[in-house]
Amino acid sequence: MATKILIVDDEPQMRKSLANLLSREGYAITEASGGKEAADHLGSDVFDLVITDLKMEPVSGLGYDWSASNHGIDVDHKGNVWIGGNGRRRPGKATLPHDESAMGKGFVHDSMVLKFTKSGKFLMQIGKPFEGEGSHDLKNFKLPAKTLVDPKTNELYVADGYGNRRVIVLDADTGEYKRHWGAYGNKPDDTQLPRYKPGEPAPKQFRTPVHAVALSDDGLLYVCDRSNDRIQVFKTDGTYVKEAWVEPDTLGDGSTFDVALSRDPEQKFLYVADGANHRVHILDRDSLDILTTFGDGGRQPGQFYAVHSIATDSKGNMYTTETYHGQRVQKFLYKGLVPVTKKDQGTVWPSD
Repeated sequence: MATKILIVDDEPQMRKSLANLLSREGYAITEASGGKEAADHLGSDVFDLVITDLKMEPVSGLGYDWSASNHGIDVDHKGNVWIGGNGRRRPGKATLPHDESAMGKGFVHDSMVLKFTKSGKFLMQIGKPFEGEGSHDLKNFKLPAKTLVDPKTNELYVADGYGNRRVIVLDADTGEYKRHWGAYGNKPDDTQLPRYKPGEPAPKQFRTPVHAVALSDDGLLYVCDRSNDRIQVFKTDGTYVKEAWVEPDTLGDGSTFDVALSRDPEQKFLYVADGANHRVHILDRDSLDILTTFGDGGRQPGQFYAVHSIATDSKGNMYTTETYHGQRVQKFLYKGLVPVTKKDQGTVWPSD
């Protein structure tokens, strides 16, 4: 009996070419134009081999829907890996508009968050492509930018995101919805705001993107409202605590790309990645005052081209990534505490 092969591909020319090639070799070929049709064949027949395209609509060959444009990665206390996304279109056609305020208009592909083991085994998908309906949708996201899991409660916090204007919290094991809120703990409103104007009254809603979240050991959640040049602080139940403006004259992409906490027992400092101004700010976590700043625009070590993400390890070392054409990771070694002698340190050149 001939070996039975099921070929699954939503591109007819590719599917037919592969089917013709394998048929000439004596294999018994069955074709399916998508995941749903393939599932029907698998339910009624037995195959020796399945050859499938991984990226198809509406059901992918992966068993889950890979983001059109990956955005944000987090490893939780159990070692699981979480990934968001900010791609409007299906994979392979994920061109992003230059005006990020327009990213969330209409239906977008990346309306989901994915969870894997550290070895890459798929565990869970929350949300489905093109189904995000706004900041009060309890089942889908809209271009979710970053995630974190609280090890004390096993709750997943999502900065949601490029299309929505909220923080949303879910159970990290089941994906069950818990709560969500907008700026100042308000009910989020998706009304499109005008472009940010320095000196204007503080907007009562987040602008897009709500770009990052970080959680301190004492239960305070720091949220990057990027295009508003601010960080807002909340209790984990969504109660508003305070806010800080970082380089508030920054236009365009905004200044507060990402935030991380220092690793001393009290977590006295916040590190803020300022992508528009190509630098990292160090804030006093209690007062939210900027203590010092380092970095400058450029390609050399210690300089930045749109610093996008920031993280610290257990030893206090700092890691940064750069977006657009920056395309690199840098590591800054923790050397202890010294008096601040310059408000703006400029480029911190490598040294022995």
